[in-house]
Amino acid sequence: MLEKDEYYISRCLQLAKQGTFAAMPNPSVGAVIVHDNQIIGEGFTAAYGGAHAEVNAIASVKNQALLKESTLYVSLEPCSHFGKTPPCSDLVIAKQIPRVVVGTIDPFAKVCGMGIQKMKDAGIEVVVGVLEQACQQSNQRFFTFHQKKRPYIILKWAASQDGFIAPLHRNEQAPVWLSNAYAKQLVHQWRSEEMAFLVGTNTVLDDNPSLTTRTWYGKNPIRIYLDRQGKISPSFAINQQEEPAICITANRALQSTAHTQYYYADFDQDLVQQICTILYDLQIMSVVIEGGTQTIEHFITANLWDEARIFTSDVRLEEGIPAPELPTAGASERYTIANNELHILHAK
Repeated sequence: MLEKDEYYISRCLQLAKQGTFAAMPNPSVGAVIVHDNQIIGEGFTAAYGGAHAEVNAIASVKNQALLKESTLYVSLEPCSHFGKTPPCSDLVIAKQIPRVVVGTIDPFAKVCGMGIQKMKDAGIEVVVGVLEQACQQSNQRFFTFHQKKRPYIILKWAASQDGFIAPLHRNEQAPVWLSNAYAKQLVHQWRSEEMAFLVGTNTVLDDNPSLTTRTWYGKNPIRIYLDRQGKISPSFAINQQEEPAICITANRALQSTAHTQYYYADFDQDLVQQICTILYDLQIMSVVIEGGTQTIEHFITANLWDEARIFTSDVRLEEGIPAPELPTAGASERYTIANNELHILHAK
């Protein structure tokens, strides 16, 4: 039975991938309904605010009478509370599904075992913990957010072959590019997949980024920048998009506008933790720290990061601004440092 359960939970994980980014800040869940060793219904979490996986899977079953003789497989515990949608556990009970196999318990405090208990109390056989680690990994942003009370944090930069992130002196007429068009498009894809992108003051002043998905179809991320003193005027591109940008500043004279929302922090006291708290309070589940070196190194020093995505270039600068340094160096494309994942992407 366990081997069969793992097979169907694996299918749930495949389905969950289809809703991963659109579902945030909800988790993306996959659900499969099996009758007499045949899949009769499937579903995954709709875009945020829409139906959950269980609802979509149950709705897809043509002969609803078969639900009373079926097993529901779901990668994450069915919810037990009213949010934007009614509790999925109530629907499972109402449909009289006799057996439910759950990949992993939901870490959200309003669920966290209560959906499972509610189904058990209704006489449903509930199996928990099938492919548990894989199910948690599929929603690592959601689990990080609820267990660590902060966003899932991704560090991102491009480095020259000799370890610099940028030249010492910029030449506007002949700029140096450490990445290529493909790398740029890939970053824009990432912007559509994560909830927010964050940059430091100097990155805004030097590069005037818009942090949008200009070369990729998808929703723009929430744009966040640090500006301790208030050097960045409303005319910068980051403040000129449809949705307001978020600025974290120490300057209490700055007042929020239609283009910029200001949040205050003490830049001399554990700044990274304050940033994480602000983003957590804003329900931002994932953030990419795009630059510059000083900002990225703040997160490395605080050991508050989950993943690093590094573009390496064939360009040699001979001198420049040193690239950030992770605690350990390695030659592999992906390896683990104390639960922090490093991906090295080579841009030729």
